[in-house]
Amino acid sequence: MEMFSFYNVENLFLPDPKPIHRLDPTKSGLKNWDEKRYRNKLFKISHVFQLMKEENGTLPFLIGLSEVSGRKVLEDLVEMEPFNSEYGIVHYNSMDERKVDVAMLYHKGKVEIIDSETITFFFEILNKNTENYDTTRDVLFSKVKYKGTIINVFIAHLPSKREKDVNKPKRDFILNEIRNRILKIVDANKEHVILCGDFNENPDDENLVKILYDDNHEKVLVNPFQELFYIRNYSTFHYKSGLLYDQIILSKSFFDNDVFSFQSAHIFNSEKISSRTRNFEGRPFRTYAGTRYLGGYSDHFPVFVKFEETKT
Repeated sequence: MEMFSFYNVENLFLPDPKPIHRLDPTKSGLKNWDEKRYRNKLFKISHVFQLMKEENGTLPFLIGLSEVSGRKVLEDLVEMEPFNSEYGIVHYNSMDERKVDVAMLYHKGKVEIIDSETITFFFEILNKNTENYDTTRDVLFSKVKYKGTIINVFIAHLPSKREKDVNKPKRDFILNEIRNRILKIVDANKEHVILCGDFNENPDDENLVKILYDDNHEKVLVNPFQELFYIRNYSTFHYKSGLLYDQIILSKSFFDNDVFSFQSAHIFNSEKISSRTRNFEGRPFRTYAGTRYLGGYSDHFPVFVKFEETKT
């Protein structure tokens, strides 16, 4: 059995330099983000994967991450248990205004990186006299080889929902671009595709339904997290609403191939990484609530899929 995982780790920044003045803005945007809190955050994130290994018998061979700031935080993370420097890093700095990126960790003994690149998006800003474009987090694309099998991996963290969902056109555009790229891969190369991320949309939203089909309405991708959403399993919450923004979408080839095939999809909502407060029971134990430091893991649960190996 093998696993692929995605985790929005909630603002993994290096510790801030001590401000000269008490009210000076910080690089991270977090309140009192010092070395002690940073080290606790690293321990918490690594502990999530240790728990995942204990419950499933293995670590994911590929891990998508979002809300990481720079490569150094990833280097510090993979040195810790249970990674023990056995994992490599694929990461590029994006032009996101908050300096948070997506990244991928991979087991160096199992996975070979053939190619990787970022897909960057620019959006025109209307009615402003400053910069004439806006940027968002890049989509990370990697082509990898696992046991002789080529897998194309897209990792995304799409623009957040805000008041009146002003970012919806951006999400529409990005997902359509990813869809076009996936269709070219599937049509031309018949290779496997994994699309994962924090989509800031639920599995039944129009964009995430449309992306599953080609122009002839033939299904080319499968979203196993649709079923989890229908039975009210959630990876994050906004006020009283449960959300399943974190998903892993697979090409149909994963459901019938001679190396390994899809087995099941999961939200890793262990009680050990959940809130201990009665009012927030069953929700992720987050690092911050607004400016208040809680010392938890993340405001999202990780998600993962299991693959059954059919040939060694």
